Amino acid sequence: MQDMLSLAIIWSGVFFSYYFAEKTKLTAVLYFLAFGCLMVNFGILPETSSEFIRGFSELGIILIMFALGFEENTGNFIKGIKRSWGIALFGALAPFAAAYCVSIYFFEDVRIAIMCSLAMTATAVSLTMVSLKSENLQSTRAATGIMTSAILDDIGSLAAVAIIVPLATGDAEFSAYGILFILFKASLFFIFISLLELFIFPHKSHLRIFDLFPFLRTFGIKGILSFSRGEHSTLSVLLIALIISLISHEFGFHPAVGAYMAGLIIKQDYFFFHDHPNTDYYDQTKKIVDNVAFSWIGPVFFVELGTKIVFDQSILISVIPHIIAMTVALLVAQILSASLAARFTGDFEWYESIMIGFGMLGRAELAFVVMDIGYVQHDIISTKAFYTLMATAFILNTTVPISIKMWKPYFIGDKRLSIKLLNKTITLSKTN
Repeated sequence: MQDMLSLAIIWSGVFFSYYFAEKTKLTAVLYFLAFGCLMVNFGILPETSSEFIRGFSELGIILIMFALGFEENTGNFIKGIKRSWGIALFGALAPFAAAYCVSIYFFEDVRIAIMCSLAMTATAVSLTMVSLKSENLQSTRAATGIMTSAILDDIGSLAAVAIIVPLATGDAEFSAYGILFILFKASLFFIFISLLELFIFPHKSHLRIFDLFPFLRTFGIKGILSFSRGEHSTLSVLLIALIISLISHEFGFHPAVGAYMAGLIIKQDYFFFHDHPNTDYYDQTKKIVDNVAFSWIGPVFFVELGTKIVFDQSILISVIPHIIAMTVALLVAQILSASLAARFTGDFEWYESIMIGFGMLGRAELAFVVMDIGYVQHDIISTKAFYTLMATAFILNTTVPISIKMWKPYFIGDKRLSIKLLNKTITLSKTN
């Protein structure tokens, strides 16, 4: 019954988080994180969650990312990848370098500095996308830019983890084969997704191969979704999302990436059943998925994430200078690198570029994986370094919804912001 009690406490926190979010006009994600942090530090929730709660929270982030992908247009996403390479590259190199400089200054250990840099590199896209969703900005070009950049960033971060962690722990030497293998697996996964989107899921397609091989028209996801008059379409898409999430995990990605890709390739026209033309099955399914993802299962992930922040007062006070330096360095490096890259390599407008810079601030899944490897499994990261990373990640995560909320008026053009640079006026906000 302990698991049921923990879930009841978490759901109570989710309910009150939504209440305070509505009263303060801030995103509920901020309150989810704060609630989890408070509960674990007051001893109400355990420091080590049970398998049930961890599994429930993992399901939550899968549902959230599937719901976000379900709303996105495939064409927009592909265009976004072409524009986002610079954001992913420079948006990862800058925080890596900033974290390394701060770590080597305070801890004077190359291995600690490398692990700290790696932990602070990857972006927590799920936090950003939910924050954008709460402001009704999840379908903007900036949101697509953040998502595509984060996926490219995820590939690079996975490769870095596979290469750098064995070097830091002394378990392996640098290997070109290891790098190529990581890139090969990433390519295979995206080829698999492309095959599903182009040949397996659609009944009809403009591709000539469907004319050359008519038997391909006998397949398609529409037959699955229309089973039993469409009554089980929600179950069908969630099962597909879960299967693709498991496959993405086998390829080395976080399952949330697979869930997002599953939602991305399931199109609205698959829900148009000829024998039920007056029923909008897509809208029905979307409402159910959104309710599950954003109301009662998805939020558990963020509360669980908040419980990772366990503080010891004496140690925390001793590393305050470290936390301030690391946080400021990452804030400046991440916002500047991602914003400038979005503007000059992705051709985003300034108001979009700044939003992308704010959206790339979050640190979550991979950061905690690296911390666990470095602190728990191999004892590379010192206790002070661990607390510095945990506190910095918490501050950066809470900064994401706040910064998005504050920038929204400039992003949508309700407020104007301009700066003068070299006798030239640059408008940073949207001009309506």
